[in-house]
Amino acid sequence: MLLYKSREAHTRFTAWSMSTKRMCFLPSLYLIGYFLRAWTLSPCNSQFKLNGDYLIGGLFDIHKSSSVSQKRPEAIRCSSQAFSLSSYRRFQLMRFSVEQINNSTELLPNVALGYKIFDHCSISQNFPSIFDLISANGLIKPWSEEMQNLSAASKVIGVVGPYSSTDVLTVAPLFLMDFIPLVSYGAASSAFSEKAKYSSFLRTVHSNKAIIKVIVAIMEHFKWQWVAFLNSNDAYGNDGLALFRRMIKETDICLALALQVNHMSNYSEMFHQIQVHRIKTIVVFAPKMLAEALIESAVRLGVQDKVWLALDTWSLNEKLPKMKDIQKIGTVLGVSQTVLKIPGFREFLLATQSKSHCDEAEELQFCNQICNCSNLTARDIISLDPSYSFSVYSAVYAIAHALHNVLKCEKHTCQRHNSVLPYKVLVELKKSNFTLLNQHIQFDAHGDPKFGAYSIVLWKRTGQIEKIGLYQFQSSFNFFIDETKIQWHGNSKVPTSRCSDVCPVGFAKKQDGIHKCCFTCEECLAGTYINITENAYNCVDCKETEWSAEASTSCTLRDVEYLSFKDPGSLFIIAATLLLLGLVVAVSVIFALNFNTPVVRSAGGYMCFLILGCLSLSSVSIIFFFGKPSIYACILRFLPYSLLYSVCLACFLVRAFQIVCIFKMATKFPKLHSWWVKYHGQWFVVTGAFAIQSALNVIGFLIATPIPYNDTFWARDKIILSCDFRAEAASGPTLFFVCLSILCFIFSYMGKDLPKNYNEAKAITFCLLLIVLTWIVFGTIWVLYKGKYVQGLHALAVLSNLYAFPLWYFLPKCYIILFQPHKNTPQYFQGIIQNYTKTISQ
Repeated sequence: MLLYKSREAHTRFTAWSMSTKRMCFLPSLYLIGYFLRAWTLSPCNSQFKLNGDYLIGGLFDIHKSSSVSQKRPEAIRCSSQAFSLSSYRRFQLMRFSVEQINNSTELLPNVALGYKIFDHCSISQNFPSIFDLISANGLIKPWSEEMQNLSAASKVIGVVGPYSSTDVLTVAPLFLMDFIPLVSYGAASSAFSEKAKYSSFLRTVHSNKAIIKVIVAIMEHFKWQWVAFLNSNDAYGNDGLALFRRMIKETDICLALALQVNHMSNYSEMFHQIQVHRIKTIVVFAPKMLAEALIESAVRLGVQDKVWLALDTWSLNEKLPKMKDIQKIGTVLGVSQTVLKIPGFREFLLATQSKSHCDEAEELQFCNQICNCSNLTARDIISLDPSYSFSVYSAVYAIAHALHNVLKCEKHTCQRHNSVLPYKVLVELKKSNFTLLNQHIQFDAHGDPKFGAYSIVLWKRTGQIEKIGLYQFQSSFNFFIDETKIQWHGNSKVPTSRCSDVCPVGFAKKQDGIHKCCFTCEECLAGTYINITENAYNCVDCKETEWSAEASTSCTLRDVEYLSFKDPGSLFIIAATLLLLGLVVAVSVIFALNFNTPVVRSAGGYMCFLILGCLSLSSVSIIFFFGKPSIYACILRFLPYSLLYSVCLACFLVRAFQIVCIFKMATKFPKLHSWWVKYHGQWFVVTGAFAIQSALNVIGFLIATPIPYNDTFWARDKIILSCDFRAEAASGPTLFFVCLSILCFIFSYMGKDLPKNYNEAKAITFCLLLIVLTWIVFGTIWVLYKGKYVQGLHALAVLSNLYAFPLWYFLPKCYIILFQPHKNTPQYFQGIIQNYTKTISQ
């Protein structure tokens, strides 16, 4: 299908040497269906074209067009637009690179390399130049095997450019049709790394992803967390913003404000918003012209004391650093491609600018191959911003090396009979592996460069730009900044840029609003700590074995405490227990030697020995209150005392009941008394009490066995080892214990008026009151204090209970036996009974 042809079929598009002016009617495009206007021819030679065996296309935005509404479709005349001196410098660098390759005896020997360069000044009105590059003999055909006939194919084997990401988005699909390599020296959008869409696209400049990585590294280095991002509203700027948002997600950086800049932006309102948000760090991600307009507005509007982060598009700007009052806006740090001196380029410019070119011609043979730059001097070009110079230089050399490999060139010759088609050059281009100015030129699988580094620069107050750091992209990259070279605005300290001030040590952040950088500070409570390297927003609980004070950043191991056998209090209680056993043994001996005396009989006879034996065995519980608790120790603290002391209480209950029964109930209830005597009712009651208490203990222990317990609540810096007596285990035995005590007290009280020698009420009542008072005191202390000595106090309470009956029940009787033997006779007891009888009868 014929897609592209001239108005006059007999006029060939390549008639470059015609001497008279002719109208060059540009081809019609079937896809868009309208004609584009052209201009007439000129007989002179142009800087835009060099004939050769193979051609490299070039797209440079030597002029910048502004968006102007049109009434009819027509191609734009670039020479009528604003001139870009830095782009013209890169344009000259491509010419120099080609001529340098042609003068080389090693690269492409006996092959003449040419170029066709166009001024790509517009995105939408600049397609004739693109069609020219992809056409052969004025025609654009779908690729077929016939195109292997070189006469039917374009001599353009690759294209250098265009500069911007938006331009690449527009023109890349046209070159992709025939897999013509498109090597951009400036398009940084990360979208072009997607090879499924841009398979013939490569670039010699790092993508936005790389430069955003450097920007984030600088922010993290200086701890700037509250930033504004000003980007151009195009493929380049929007891609940078999206990457920035993605990369700061896992950092402490917050995007406080994201604004788009263009030629119609209200800079006053923009800087007002930045001031309202208290932002001190501003990233300007925009092309050179927009960045210049933005900074000039900041100076004019009196913006002060900010940190500006400049991208490689304007970080080496030759005009802004020398601008009046530029120092007032703050400190400008920039990221730029490492500047490499291109040997021979200066001499080339000096020689080129001295020659006469077609720059004075009004029109050339083809659209946008004209430059209104005849008044430029070589010195003007040499002093320009050198950004992207090596990118252009390496792009041309990469295509040349690929062609060198396709032609299978050797030391002095190339196999020129080999067919050279763009897709073959593309294959070799992706495999590039050569050294240029000490840089190892290679591309990764995405067509992005593996070589190069970014320099970190500072705009000095003298108007000069100084390199202060480096970010390298090798496998083991490094990043450094020489802070000694930086003179910050205001004072010598690094400026801060935060939404909220740093929290004091030991305080956690509590997010305030949608931004993680905006927060209040809350003190971590005792028992918790904050580790800001892991999580600055949550206080972490210490482990059970650790403790911390308020506002702590770590935990400390608790001291483990329990009452050991070596403790002075333990030794005292053990000694008192041994003394109790000695006392019980002594009483038992006295009672055994005087067993048949009235005093022993009235005290309980054989039952006295049961009571004394139970008291002795109950003291075993005391030993288990000392040492490190275990399950068995916890059980034995409670079980012997609970069982055997209940037997003691049952014996005293029986004894009190017997006395009351003899003196008050025998006459009133003779059958009950005879039954009690006949069946030994006292032993039945004692055995029953023991059985009931045993059953209650077994049931309680089955429900909730006492176990060792680590008390971490009483003292925050200590672990108190104790036993966990749950209510389910202790309630039954304790309740039965209380019932026996109450009954014993009742029967003792009923016998308060019995004969003195048979009246045990006072002694038993006094002992019971001592027991109650002991547990009340212990309970009060236990509520107020739960340190390690509470175990000793518990043992002391048990010991006090065990001492009650020997001291206040048995010792008085031993005193009578030993020191008042006259009261230990049958006659004395009978006399007491007779007196009691007379008293009752009266």
